[in-house]
Amino acid sequence: MADEPIDSGQPAQHPVTATFDLLGDRLTLTILRHAFVNHTRRFNQWIERTGAPPAVLTARLTALVDAGVFVRTPQAAAPDRFDYLLTDLGMATWEILVSVWSWQREWTAEGALHPDLVHDACGHRGPPVLMCRGCGRTVTPRDTDVDLGDDALWRFTSSGRRRARAPVAARTDMRFDEVMEAIGDRWSATVTGLALAGVRRFSAFRTAMNMSPTTLTERLSRLCDAEILRRSGDGAGREYRLTPRGRALFAIYAFLLSWSALAHPGAPEPGLRIRHRECGADLVPALRCRGCDARLERADVRFEPVSQPVLERLARVADQHLLTPPH
Repeated sequence: MADEPIDSGQPAQHPVTATFDLLGDRLTLTILRHAFVNHTRRFNQWIERTGAPPAVLTARLTALVDAGVFVRTPQAAAPDRFDYLLTDLGMATWEILVSVWSWQREWTAEGALHPDLVHDACGHRGPPVLMCRGCGRTVTPRDTDVDLGDDALWRFTSSGRRRARAPVAARTDMRFDEVMEAIGDRWSATVTGLALAGVRRFSAFRTAMNMSPTTLTERLSRLCDAEILRRSGDGAGREYRLTPRGRALFAIYAFLLSWSALAHPGAPEPGLRIRHRECGADLVPALRCRGCDARLERADVRFEPVSQPVLERLARVADQHLLTPPH
């Protein structure tokens, strides 16, 4: 992600903007992943596991503390050092992390190397599906309507001033580059969100966002290159439709919006709602096990690293693919 908010003299950030600015960042997601999967809580542990420069890691952890995701507590043996513990609000990010993991698992080349999500009750391994917490039905983008207030997108894209974030040297476990194409900056996140809401024409994107043609063209091209959108038609009739890979981002957006409401309970109405058509209510998303159809809570699941035999088998398949000449 290229930007983050600064300047406390500016009007309060749009709550959805604040959420994407905070969590739409590969290092932040990696910090949270290690907090959940490896129970990481100390600065030096994150340094070791992420390879992030100390100053950059300090900035991300500070932002997460300021947002109420972590709380800093002095270590008993060294009061001048701190543990970073997930708060209730921090624990509530687990569904976002699972949705990002699910998308990476199903739609990226390295997804097979990611840890397995295991439902303890039934033993099912693999990504869950999105459901409506209110009525219990499975939900896809085609089952919803997105309601936008008149100035919701303007407030989202213009809220607060931002500065470039310091680059981070990625370790092999920081595999969030592809999902960052969709959620890693406000413009890309807005274009993808509008596409999920059913917008297809260049003119419709531009009208909704009041974006310059050059910037919009660049974002649309990047999303097409990432196989999130697909161009069709020519001239005035050209459309940008979501690919299956792009539609699969819906759960990430649904949980980011839901978490935003938790993180900013006193904020003004954001002017952005996802309505579940079948029950008529605003969507409150949840996760459902594909194996037994149970609704999943955080304590119901665990991540297990891919076993060595599976890794070796995948490596052999990859080698065979490289050695096989194209038809």
